[in-house]
Formats: sequence, C-alpha cells, structure tokens
Amino acid sequence: MSRVIFKVPDLGEGTIGAEIIAWHIAPGDLVQEDQALVELMTEKANVEVPSPVSGRVISRRGEPGETVAVGAELVVFETEAGTAPGAPEPEVAPAAPTAVGTKASPATRRRAREAGIDLGSIRGSGPEGRIVPTDLTGSPPAAERAPAARDRAGVRSGTEEIQIIGLRRQIAQRLSQAAREIPHFSHVEEVDVTELECLRQHLIARQSPQAAPLSYVPFVLAALARVLTDFPQCNATYDAARGVLVRHRAVHAGIAVQGPDGLVVPVVRHAESLPLEELATEIGRLAQAVRNRTARREELSGSTITLTSLGKLGGLASTPLINPPEVAIVGVNRAVERPVVLRGTIAVRRIMNLSSSFDHRFIDGYDAAAMIQALRDRLEHPAMIFRD
Repeated sequence: MSRVIFKVPDLGEGTIGAEIIAWHIAPGDLVQEDQALVELMTEKANVEVPSPVSGRVISRRGEPGETVAVGAELVVFETEAGTAPGAPEPEVAPAAPTAVGTKASPATRRRAREAGIDLGSIRGSGPEGRIVPTDLTGSPPAAERAPAARDRAGVRSGTEEIQIIGLRRQIAQRLSQAAREIPHFSHVEEVDVTELECLRQHLIARQSPQAAPLSYVPFVLAALARVLTDFPQCNATYDAARGVLVRHRAVHAGIAVQGPDGLVVPVVRHAESLPLEELATEIGRLAQAVRNRTARREELSGSTITLTSLGKLGGLASTPLINPPEVAIVGVNRAVERPVVLRGTIAVRRIMNLSSSFDHRFIDGYDAAAMIQALRDRLEHPAMIFRD
C-alpha cells in the first residue's frame, strides 16, 4: 500500500485559488480513477475535479465555502501501488477539471452516490432536465413528504439556515460592490412597440421550426448596438486600478440569464456585426449553456454593456444594478396592451418600458436620457433597427 497526495489543480487563466462548493467523497470512501471528487468554483465557472487514481480516501482538506489555493494539498489516497521503503509519498499531477454538466444539486449528487445510483442513467424531471430527489426514488423522501412542523393548527415553527457559498456568494459580493461603489443614475422610458410586435410576429410566422425563438431581446440588442455608435461613453468599462475609462468600439453584450444557481451573465461577442437571426441563436445558445452549467469561462467575461430581461415577469419598471466594470445596463420590461392617446384619439397600443441604470461618475444624466430616447426611436420605427 502507498499514499498519494493530490493537490488543487491549475484551473487556468491565472486562477490562484478556488472555492469548495461540494465534496463528492469522504474519508474512508473507495474511489475509482476519474470519479468526481469535489466541485470547485473559480471567478469564471464551476468545475468538477476527477480523481487521478483508484484507492481509499485517507483525508481531505477544506469545507464547503472555504477557498483553497492552487497547488495546496486537497486529498490523500491510499492505493495498492507499492513504493520502495523510505521513499517519499508520491504526488500526482492534477487531473484536468471538467465543467459541471450533469444537472443536479450537490445534495442530490450525494444522495445518488450513497445509494449507488449512476446519475448518467437517469432522465431528470426538473427544469431543463435537472435531476431532482424524486427522480432517484420515484417518490419524495419521507422527510420531504412530511408537513412543516407546527406548534398548533395553522402556526409554523422552526428555521432553516442556508450557507451562502459559491455562485450565490459571488453574486452577493458583486451586487454589494456595485451598490457601494457606483452612484447609479436610473432612467425609465416608455416605448410603443406595436409596430415592432407586428414585425416580430411576421418573422416568427416565417421561421423554420429549428430557428431560435424571437423574443424582444434580439431586437433591442440589434438596436442598442447601433445606438452605441453615437454614445461611446455608455459602451465602456472602468479600470479602477488605473483610474482609466476604456471605451470599446466592439459591442460585447452581457445577457443576464437566470441559471440553476443564480444570475449569470454570458457574453454575445461583437453584437454589432451579427444579423438578427444570429443574435437570437447566440442568445439562446448561451442561455442554454448557463442553464446546463456548460458555459465556458471565456463566455462569461469581457462584456462592455449588459442587457437584462425578466420576460413575462418583467413588471412595469425595474432598477437594474450595473455589472462592474461596465458603466451601463439596459433592462427590458414586460410589454402589455393598454389605451393611450395617439394623434388626438384613444387607441390600444402595445407598450413596454426600458429601465436603465448608468454610472453617474462617467455618464451625465442628459447623455443617458438621450441614449435611451435614441434606442426608443429605433424600436418604435423597426426599419431603423437595421440601419447603421
């Protein structure tokens, strides 16, 4: 028997450490080579680290929520391979981590492992094919079927503590930074999208069944990419370390997507050069990658402005927080039909509000309002969306 020390692997792109999200093994477990050991999170993505050897787990370092440095001892194995007497304990080269693809929570993974169930053989019944506890048993565990504890009829008692780790902690930190460091200037503009809706329905009727859905987002992004030519101060990022505002000619648009672990912002590269159909396809592809946890690190960074939408949940208005180091964000709200005064008469029109926020340190209120009004004009006259 011999002991093998496995260290935290190099996760790429200058990463010096990672946060432990969930262990898939415990001391005493017998593991096989390439079996998942631990789920780690970097600033870019979640990665699942496989075992480099087969053997018994002697010890592991770190608990969920803790940050471990690249090169630090992570797991010690006892293997069958023998070593010469007095030889030092061997260290193995870190195995290449893989993006988390199997759609299941750490608790579901642990339950499956304890029950000896291969998640790859299960078809998930949750959103986007996510594996949920009932998929493992065919019915909810007894504890989950039990009603909430009550002291007396109609009165609930007890609490639940949820550790804020991983992506949720990163989201909390980034939003706190945005609210603390950026003086937000918010602007809400009413947009009549009646003609845009007619165009959208016309194009949808002529789409192939395989085409990406045409929501309002691709139209807004196509118009925004052209408007930003006249408002370069809004397509910018702030390098706080150097005290420099960097204006970008290319429009790398972040698209806020609700993933299984929270809000993630993948990036549509060079939105200014993509036709409408390709914008819709790329937005759909990136959203699916986020929901499947297969988005690559390079797809989750480098945005110059963000577009966010809650779709049918969008409400009448919102106050989106800027995604640092960007200086502007545009929010798309729900489109609804309502009566308005049009050329002196009452008419039913489809109305949608754009809710936007700007970094007031670098963008004056006048310029922010002018940019959104220019965007409104293009959306209200859809032919202008496609003119440079």
